[in-house]
Amino acid sequence: MSGTGIVDAATGRGRRPMSERRRHLQRLEISRAAITLFRERGVGGTTGEDIADAVGLSARTLWRYFRSKESCVEPLLSVITDTFVDTLRRWPADVPLSDHLARDHHLPDHLSASDGEATLAVVAMSRREPALRAIWLVVHERVEPVLAEVVADRLGRRPDDLAVRVQAATLAAALRLTTEDLADDVAADRCRPETEGLARLSAAVRAATHGVLGDASS
Repeated sequence: MSGTGIVDAATGRGRRPMSERRRHLQRLEISRAAITLFRERGVGGTTGEDIADAVGLSARTLWRYFRSKESCVEPLLSVITDTFVDTLRRWPADVPLSDHLARDHHLPDHLSASDGEATLAVVAMSRREPALRAIWLVVHERVEPVLAEVVADRLGRRPDDLAVRVQAATLAAALRLTTEDLADDVAADRCRPETEGLARLSAAVRAATHGVLGDASS
C-alpha cells in the first residue's frame, strides 16, 4: 500500500485517504469517546484499546491519530477554545463584549452543548491528572499567538510587538483560569455553564485587558 492510503489493522485492506474535514470529525469522535470513558472509568481505568473499541477502530489506527490515550482529549479542547477566540476576533469595537458574546458566541454546527460540558469535565479532571493537565496547558499555549493576532488587529499594531504579546499572554491566562474555575463549579454542581459561562468569560477579558480592547465599564 502506498504512503497516501491507510491500511486497516483488522482487515489488512487498504482504504482511500480521508479528507481533512473527515479526519477532523474522526478525531472529534475519538475525543468524545475518550472523555466519556475517562469520566466513567477514570483515566487509569481506560486503555487506548478501550477508546479504539468505542469508536470501532483498531488500536493501531488510533495510534496513528494520537501519541497517548490522554492526548485523545485535545481535539475537543482545541475546538472549544478556538471557537471562543474566533468570537473575540469578530467583536465589533462599538458593542459591549457581554452583548457580543450573548449574540455571537456559539459552537460550530458539528458540536453540541454536551461537547462543551465534556470539555469542562476534562478541565476539572486535569486538576488531579497530570497528563491531562499537560494537554490542557499545551492547548492554551497554542492559543497565545492567535490571541496576539486578535489584539494586534484591534489595536492596529504588530502581533510580534512585545506589549501585544504580553497582553495576549495575560488574556490567555485569564481565560484559562476562568475556565478552570467554571469547570470546578460545574463539577461540584454549584452552577450551570449555560447560565454563568459567558458572563465569566466576559469578566475575564475585561480583567485581563483593563479596557485596552474596549468595553472597560460594561
